[in-house]
Amino acid sequence: MLEKISILIADSQYLIRLGLNALLSEQENLKIVAEATSESQLIASLHEHHPQVVILDYNQASAFGKHTIHLIQKTSPESNILIISGDNEKSNIYDVIEAGINGFLTKSCDDKEIIDAIAATSKGEKFFCSRVLDYLLEKTFSKPDEKCITTPLTAREIEIVRLVAQGLIAKEIADQLNLSTHTVYTHRKNIMKKLKLNTASELTLYAINTGIIERN
Repeated sequence: MLEKISILIADSQYLIRLGLNALLSEQENLKIVAEATSESQLIASLHEHHPQVVILDYNQASAFGKHTIHLIQKTSPESNILIISGDNEKSNIYDVIEAGINGFLTKSCDDKEIIDAIAATSKGEKFFCSRVLDYLLEKTFSKPDEKCITTPLTAREIEIVRLVAQGLIAKEIADQLNLSTHTVYTHRKNIMKKLKLNTASELTLYAINTGIIERN
């Protein structure tokens, strides 16, 4: 039997904790080991449980803040951090991501995204919902004062381009690379934005022209 993913919920809002409890308790591979409504409770629970995943809403002035991320990293460096927050302030989101969290969801995300995000976070992968991903892409590519510069793809992105060009669908790519399907979609969306492409056919042509795959 596989070991369950241990989770600590750090959120001062009762209804959010209740909702997460109801959702996560239905998953056989997940286990909530503690809840915290303040930093003191959070630190004590981290010392006791060292969970694989900490679900945190940093945007709660009376309970948690952006500095809470650093406290988690210092107290339990083996714990990965998933943010689930209603904060829509882009500068805050950028700061939090740069602090080294693994995933970021808004509180409007659905149950499947939450489950997928926890699975990815537990493995140290990055997972961002579509709204947060759009913010990141906007920050990366909206630079009107700079000349357009071709952004090189990362090794992982090149690997995904090669598999897409070979005709594999997202689930097949995810299985082959041991990633979640959502992570593959995230990479693909990022690739298409970087290359300013719209279709798989265009991506395949790019792969051929750049030598990522050989022309038949």
